[in-house]
Amino acid sequence: MGNSFGELFRITTWGESHGAGVGVVIDGCPPRLALTEKDIQPDLDRRRPGQSRITTQRKEADRVQIVSGTFKGKTLGTPISMLVANADQRPEAYTEMETKYRPSHADYTYDAKFGIRAWPGRGRTSARETIGRVAAGAVAKKLLKQRYGVEVLAYVKQVKKIIADVNPDKVRLRDVEANIVRCPDSAVADKMIRLIERTRKAGDTVGGLIEGVARGLPVGWGDPVFDRLEADLAKAMLSLPASKGFEVGSGFGGITMTGREHNDPMQSRRGKVRTTKNDSGGVQGGISNGETVHFRVAFKPVATVMHKQDTVDAQLKNTTLKGRGRHDPCVLPRAVPMIEAMTALVLADHALRHRAQNEW
Repeated sequence: MGNSFGELFRITTWGESHGAGVGVVIDGCPPRLALTEKDIQPDLDRRRPGQSRITTQRKEADRVQIVSGTFKGKTLGTPISMLVANADQRPEAYTEMETKYRPSHADYTYDAKFGIRAWPGRGRTSARETIGRVAAGAVAKKLLKQRYGVEVLAYVKQVKKIIADVNPDKVRLRDVEANIVRCPDSAVADKMIRLIERTRKAGDTVGGLIEGVARGLPVGWGDPVFDRLEADLAKAMLSLPASKGFEVGSGFGGITMTGREHNDPMQSRRGKVRTTKNDSGGVQGGISNGETVHFRVAFKPVATVMHKQDTVDAQLKNTTLKGRGRHDPCVLPRAVPMIEAMTALVLADHALRHRAQNEW
């Protein structure tokens, strides 16, 4: 089933938006990694609802509890289970959605596939499912940083037509966290925030791009042909709610270049092979080449809008539906830690796979 991700560093998320809670089980984390809730909570705080005026106003503390897999602050090498309780539930806001399908949501497709769905809060299709991913990603990020010196970071690159100018090799976490939209280009960030606020007042939503970077990777991570590093990153990113596109390095812009323009010239520097530019995005032949891995993920506007739209009900009769409840006018600020988490999960898995195959 599609609730698990990874090969050697493997996670399974569970729970519904308006159930008792949500969480994750990590299987394959190496033993003796120092780990407590304090390592995980900061990323969950960056993901939680109600954190600013441009996010959903659902109020959840999202306090994580490690219920298995550690002893005296260190991992045991056994499954790590983490739980976050749901508190601020308002199922009455979704009563009409019990029988009516929301346009561009998963209501209809879930009903068609399973014959049943948890209609309050969208169940498993809600972004609250990503709590488990972010919690597991925090563990993966710590493993990558301590064992391999790898840093994972993401930031908002574009909101609608407003585009930031950010150097993926130099951007820092404190720059990302300096404003509520999580765009390190401060001048552009103010424009993004004003656009999101205007869009919310109009009862509408807006989408954009998040750029992800991973710095400090060694050469060799990635498992061709089907588990190429960029292929696994693409699957990870496109599994996130509201994601619609993925590109690595030059991405779709590369089609406007010639091969000579696109190729990354190589040099030997201090006994290491480096490239003088990075249109490959840090991956060649599906394997990391030692340069910064950088990619972009496109997110659509949130499907819930506060306007009447044409739809059908469970009896396939034509009707209309107006959005209700508490929703993000733009998913991007809260999706930044989700991108980081999925990146870290992919890299931690490939680090362990590379070690298992090559370090013997």
